[in-house]
Amino acid sequence: MKKETLKKRTKIANNIMYYIYTHIDTHIDIEELSRDLSVSKFHMHRIFKEAFGKNIYENIKSIRLQKASNLLLTNKFSTISAIANMCGYSSQSSFIKAFTERFEMTPKAWKSGGYKTYSNQILQQSKTAMESDADFSTLTPTIVKMPIFESYYIRNRGYNVNIKQAWQKLHTWILNHDISEYKQIALFHDNPTITPLDECQYIACVVVEKEENIPNDRLPKFKISDGVYAKFDLQGKQGDILKMIHWVYHEWLPASEYETTTKPSYVIYRKNNFLSEDNTFDLSFYVSVKF
Repeated sequence: MKKETLKKRTKIANNIMYYIYTHIDTHIDIEELSRDLSVSKFHMHRIFKEAFGKNIYENIKSIRLQKASNLLLTNKFSTISAIANMCGYSSQSSFIKAFTERFEMTPKAWKSGGYKTYSNQILQQSKTAMESDADFSTLTPTIVKMPIFESYYIRNRGYNVNIKQAWQKLHTWILNHDISEYKQIALFHDNPTITPLDECQYIACVVVEKEENIPNDRLPKFKISDGVYAKFDLQGKQGDILKMIHWVYHEWLPASEYETTTKPSYVIYRKNNFLSEDNTFDLSFYVSVKF
């Protein structure tokens, strides 16, 4: 496949995925999406499946259920029906059926504590997280209003060792373009404490701080949502991040009286463990909240 064709197909696949994630709480009209992208429905489906290994409808269903499973355990003041609506389901019964098929328990059982068993099994998929002895009981967030960030990015399917390669490519791109002021941001489109790690959509992003004339010939761009976030500052090593996210969603959020939203959480690095010589990090983790 020619380089130009591959680049165009990758951009289409990424645009579809971005649209799904940012419209997951609405009816997603595939016809309208194909018109917006100026691509036939058949071609759009084929490109997407080649890029992500599952068709568009399977992906929409998977993301809706992942978002719902997240909201069920953090939004204790929301009814199951309200959460179903927030994730794009038109009826509570269709949501309950789909949820039970995916998680092998009802939304009510999940909300009542069933998520802990499911989530602990996912945490066990990460050897470094299981080896982490980090304690977050004294970690206190600050509540901040964050702006929109426009970023260049590389998408990585899976919370795995391939993430290092994505960051190395971004770092090479930064050096090639002599970019001196920038932010490194890791966006978690999926919550890695309730989504199998090999299915997580992890986005490695670079936000250029000064307007510079950068030829956009390799990397696509997208916007990271603004809004109100709880910000957790942390230093540590690789396995500590996953364990901290686990603590934020399963311990801090349910006890905090805050609720979260369908906006993805993200990390801003001051020191990136995937690029540092000693594999340690210094970062802030941001989770979208409302009260």
